[in-house]
Amino acid sequence: MKSFTILDTMATHYIGHSEAANALREMVSAVAPSNATVLITGESGTGKEVLARMLHEQSDRAGGNFVPINCGAIPAELMESELFGHRKGAFTGAVADRIGRFELAHGGTLFLDEIGDMSLDMQVKLLRVLQERSVDPVGSTRQVEIDVRVIAATHRDLESEISAGRFREDLYYRLNVIPLVTPSLRERASDVPLLLQHFAKRFAVRGANPVRFRMDFLEALQTYAWPGNVRELSNLVDRFSTLYAGKELDLRTIPLTLLPKGLHPLRANLSPAPLHCVETLSPPATDAFGLPEGLLEMDDQPTLEDREVENIIMLAQGLPQLPPDGISLKERLADIERSMIEQALQRSQGNVSRTAKLLNLQRTTLIEKINKYELKYG
Repeated sequence: MKSFTILDTMATHYIGHSEAANALREMVSAVAPSNATVLITGESGTGKEVLARMLHEQSDRAGGNFVPINCGAIPAELMESELFGHRKGAFTGAVADRIGRFELAHGGTLFLDEIGDMSLDMQVKLLRVLQERSVDPVGSTRQVEIDVRVIAATHRDLESEISAGRFREDLYYRLNVIPLVTPSLRERASDVPLLLQHFAKRFAVRGANPVRFRMDFLEALQTYAWPGNVRELSNLVDRFSTLYAGKELDLRTIPLTLLPKGLHPLRANLSPAPLHCVETLSPPATDAFGLPEGLLEMDDQPTLEDREVENIIMLAQGLPQLPPDGISLKERLADIERSMIEQALQRSQGNVSRTAKLLNLQRTTLIEKINKYELKYG
């Protein structure tokens, strides 16, 4: 049977020394040994699955499977089969028996993420399973006993969902035995430096040091509201690690196209905005490096975009200023593009789809560039 406890793929500890982080870790330590059902609430990106994995790892069920399922990502018509399994011939396409997530989690933990997105019909069936501790695979004539700890999570206000008729009150009380709330990142801003350090090490390009942040940049990141919470911070560090491997980052010199909009005014407060930051029109479409599409074919007339590109070149190549005799912008950009693609291919172990995702490129566009630069992959 395949194990779903793949803990080396993500953090399984709650990073930070803030009062909120410490209180949450203490709560997890107290709750983990119990078999009680837990309901984790909080904004998207605050680490609800990390918390669920912590509960599993610190429980007596740590030797069993941790089986996650996103209730909002699976079509309603397939959810019953995903959770409870089915027997061969139960419906069109059921060419073999399938074990459901509840059975896979037998002796371990089932994590029902985004439970607030589950349909009312499935809520009724889930409630029965939680009460009877057995499942009926689709097309089966016998029940299967299960021994599973259930942890559910949602970013929705379930009490409001109950009032609106979208969530069953009886299921809510069945799930909400032990409530845990993940705080937003803006509520624990003092943890931002530790999180930046953690993800900088995690996303460091092989052979390069983790990216570093100048003090004024670090202070700005602590002031930023982080609407996407830890997930947004993680993605931002991943972006910088890919584009500026091993560099010390200065907020004043990072192109606006690579920064969250909420950081733009914070950057403007540091010093007079550079010329390339003055934009009166919507920013142009950009490629994987935050550069305007088609930039490699630009003519020799200097534009605001040219200055943005020069800024990126200086950062990427470690140049303090434009050389007195100038540079070939087109050749330098091609060198940077080739280098970024090589680094992304290395990080993804040659997987083109993963590389395209890292660079925010269409897969076909990436393949054209790989062929153009005669790079090896796969």
